[in-house]
Amino acid sequence: MTTLRRLTLSLSLLLSSTAFAPLMAQVTSETIQTSTGAMQVSAMVTGLDEPWSFGFLPDGKIVLTERDGRVLLVTPGTGVKSLRTPPQVDVDGQGGLLDVLVPRDFAQSRTLFFTHAKRQGRGNGTAVTKAKLNSDDTALVNHETIFEITPGSSGGRHFGSRIVEARDGTLFVTVGDRGSDDTAQDRSLHNGSVLRITKTGSAPSDNPFVNTDGVQPEIWSYGHRNPQGAALDKSGQLWITEHGARGGDEVNRIQKGGNFGWPVISYGTHYSGRSIGEGTSKPGMEQPETYWDPSIAPSGLTFYDGAELRGWSGDMFAGSLKFDYISRLDGSPLREVEQIQGDSTQRVRDVRQGPDGAIWFLSVGNGALYRMAAVGS
Repeated sequence: MTTLRRLTLSLSLLLSSTAFAPLMAQVTSETIQTSTGAMQVSAMVTGLDEPWSFGFLPDGKIVLTERDGRVLLVTPGTGVKSLRTPPQVDVDGQGGLLDVLVPRDFAQSRTLFFTHAKRQGRGNGTAVTKAKLNSDDTALVNHETIFEITPGSSGGRHFGSRIVEARDGTLFVTVGDRGSDDTAQDRSLHNGSVLRITKTGSAPSDNPFVNTDGVQPEIWSYGHRNPQGAALDKSGQLWITEHGARGGDEVNRIQKGGNFGWPVISYGTHYSGRSIGEGTSKPGMEQPETYWDPSIAPSGLTFYDGAELRGWSGDMFAGSLKFDYISRLDGSPLREVEQIQGDSTQRVRDVRQGPDGAIWFLSVGNGALYRMAAVGS
């Protein structure tokens, strides 16, 4: 813990160099009162430009993505550096370099997986690229794009995208509808889907539509608008959060082969105020576990399973880009039970439990990575 706290100053100084075009954090330390007591929030890295995701390596380092294509490696007690030869991405609106996954076998494979926007002719789409961190932690090598969605989409909207390793070693990848609502119901495309692929990019033989003519075999579920949060609970069940339109942001418990309804059913309306589809339910379409109205623009998702933060074990945490807080969800039926909010929680893009039992999160508004733990821990 002490080493991590010493990280703040050294990383702030390193990231304040002109090479990183810094956005200075508005707050480097604050105390937030929560249902489990006072929490100390400390800026661990500042000066970030559109940070999108991060993950913890087994040796304690942290890998972090910025949407414009940079991959940063944080070394506790030493500093932060930009890795050479990051994945080639297409920076377009909401698209660019997005999620990063540190797989369970990283200590042996040194392989990282990234989701990103990829140029496809005149358009672009969501892709998955894997690369290895070289032996001296200075560059990414052996790049291979193992998957990309069916071409045909364009514009800089609704790429998703999160990537999660399932218990069986396959990968769940979320893809948005690319700003074209009806494509989320068109299974000849990957748009608006949760996909399940192997680590080589193929469709596992037990995927629900692998033997269905005219359907992309990687699809695990469909009818999604723009999922930007994904995590497994303690049983290995996949959950996602996704953006609605005007209202109707959803938390969904993903079912194999499930149709989650977008844009046929929704709890929101179009931004113009017009109704969406056929209402809020329809036979054969899944219902969300809960939803937000008004929309909070959820991004990032984690389940807390540590012992350090008493009373929060098993709870779900989701970032809010729109209202600048971390949502804690619990109960049956599931509902938002707490809003964790402070000057540090400006546009929360990603939230994860750290190996130290603390909750870590990325603030786009502050350009910072924060650590939140009980005061005195």
